[in-house]
Amino acid sequence: MTVEGRGSGPGTDVLIRKVDSHLATLRSGLHGPELQLAEELAHCLRELVVATAHASAADRGLVRAAVHYFVLRRESRGKLLPVRSLAAAQRVVNKAVLQLGRPDLLVESRRDRPARPTRVH
Repeated sequence: MTVEGRGSGPGTDVLIRKVDSHLATLRSGLHGPELQLAEELAHCLRELVVATAHASAADRGLVRAAVHYFVLRRESRGKLLPVRSLAAAQRVVNKAVLQLGRPDLLVESRRDRPARPTRVH
């Protein structure tokens, strides 16, 4: 599913813009694994927003809450978002993903992923 179907439901564009705007802010201060996690969370949230555009009010509310949790920086200090805030957002987003029956959108943390073999040259 792609995000090309923007505008397919009430509030869809607004939520996607919130995610994109927050991600743009994070890009200026995060690097490496933290930025990758933020990018993956944003992608997942965009997909959920579009997928639930015509779903029940409860499902849309669940996605809206996950978007707001990602966007609101309750634990932030200054301009940078600490890693634990992204981890907390990841837990909230993954909970929403599972409740909506979309395990294909689970966002894994770096420590949850199998280690890639290192190449020896």
